[in-house]
Amino acid sequence: MDKRLPPLLVAVFINIAGFSLILPLLPFYGQVFGAQPFEIGLLFAAYSFGNVFGEIYWGRQSDRWGRRKVLVVTTFIAGLSYIAFAYAPTLWAAIGIRVFSGFFSGTLSVCQGFIADVSAPERRAKTMGYFGAAFSLGIAFGPVLGGVFAGDEVAAESFRLPIFLAGCLSVLASLWCMAVLRDAVEPSGKGRPLPKYSEAFAFVSSEPLLARLFVISFFGIAAFASMEAVYGLWSEANFGWSANDLGFAFLAIGGGGLFAQLVLIGPLVARFGEARVIVMGLALLALSMLLQPVIRLPISGVLLMGVLMTGHSLAFPSAGALLSRNTPPERQGSTMGLLMASNAVGRIIAPPIFGWIYALNMDAPWFAGAAMIALVVLVAFQAVGLLDRQRAAADTN
Repeated sequence: MDKRLPPLLVAVFINIAGFSLILPLLPFYGQVFGAQPFEIGLLFAAYSFGNVFGEIYWGRQSDRWGRRKVLVVTTFIAGLSYIAFAYAPTLWAAIGIRVFSGFFSGTLSVCQGFIADVSAPERRAKTMGYFGAAFSLGIAFGPVLGGVFAGDEVAAESFRLPIFLAGCLSVLASLWCMAVLRDAVEPSGKGRPLPKYSEAFAFVSSEPLLARLFVISFFGIAAFASMEAVYGLWSEANFGWSANDLGFAFLAIGGGGLFAQLVLIGPLVARFGEARVIVMGLALLALSMLLQPVIRLPISGVLLMGVLMTGHSLAFPSAGALLSRNTPPERQGSTMGLLMASNAVGRIIAPPIFGWIYALNMDAPWFAGAAMIALVVLVAFQAVGLLDRQRAAADTN
């Protein structure tokens, strides 16, 4: 591992821990303003909306300024936005602050650019695995802190301390980047070209395998984001859980992702290939959603969310890797940019829709999500068939 990489992984862990710290708080913080399930879904979606523009803008700025400078500035301002969020006067102000925070937190492309700077192409997949592990560790650690420091009453004062802590972690990440992180490549002073989404869309639409991978990613990530949004409301209604309880339940979510990325995905891909691993991951997603309202026990409420994250962490990194490997080098940037934008749209539109479904029937989102993923499994099987035919044709030539 390049010695310049560990400081970035530490920064990713600290930043994601801060971001994920407030996830279990959002359903309860929304209730402070009298938010309905649809509006709580908007609180989740607002962050992703800001993220879309942040990823494009900061990725280009990091080419001009350098990765380190962008990470220092953005994580510091994102930390200040958490303080504003703690004192939001209205629901719509809180939603607006979440958009702002999402914009300044849209730096995954900057981190990936840093990884590309310090990693040889043949080691990049393994390095991205370290990145995914740091991300999942932050997802596992942050919500526990949020739950521990949250109060029991549904009042703004109950959530200010953990939200302040999230801001402090973000500022700490900024200071860490300033003190320790060093750019591997001198900034060029010129930003990368804007993604050519229209060209990428035409290219992906003409490629049956890539089109199916886009469908898999869009609907799978939309379902996962929606389950995150309704899980707090559903567990509160069924088990009487508070934000404190939900914080510990989120430990299973991060733990499932960490287990999948560190232990499962490498051996499974080596034995079965990415396409079949995608099918396995989607099957776990659908099964976990289907069983959640059927078993309806606190212990299963935790364990099945861990299974949900395990399936997510198997399916979507595999889909991204397969898409990248089947895309020509000259189209990599625009195609992966389109994938990121497509996934973000799923995270924006799905949580409010599933919040509205929850308002009609609290169990309906789980069944709707399971049915949606079951249909996506059929698309994944088509991808398996396409790859098998490609290999058979290559073997005969």
